[in-house]
Amino acid sequence: MSELSFTPMTADDFELFWPTFKAIVLEQHTYAIDPDINYQAAYTLWCEVPRTTFAVKDSAGELVGSYYLKANAAGPGDHVCNCGYMVTSAARGKGVARAMCEHSQEIAQMAGFEAMQFNAVVSTNEVAVALWQRLGFSIVGTVPKAYRHASLGRVDTHVMHKIL
Repeated sequence: MSELSFTPMTADDFELFWPTFKAIVLEQHTYAIDPDINYQAAYTLWCEVPRTTFAVKDSAGELVGSYYLKANAAGPGDHVCNCGYMVTSAARGKGVARAMCEHSQEIAQMAGFEAMQFNAVVSTNEVAVALWQRLGFSIVGTVPKAYRHASLGRVDTHVMHKIL
């Protein structure tokens, strides 16, 4: 994909991102978010709860994805961060997820995080699992049948981790 820009997500950006967010959640293949989530609850979850959220745009200024960064736990566990990534359907397979993950690791290190952990990577999301592994993440645990996949039924989730 051409040059990408990463900027803090604004309310206007989220409005553009909302159809992507809603479609991914409705699909029930990758995110354990209630498919009936409304706009305000989604905005709160994606933009207000995390430490930071980025809008990712291509060289033409089109929104192609977004990610958030937050501490994975509080107190003695707040040195490990967690991220969530979503890519628009038109931008899938073009390196956006890779770029977001690489960018998030840089931002996490600058923020003082020492590791990154993904708590529930759906095992059937083979493209994401393989990408995270290529980027240095390890599967440190598997939770049996922890995700109700819309078409496959109950499938495993992986906990993935990387020291930054």
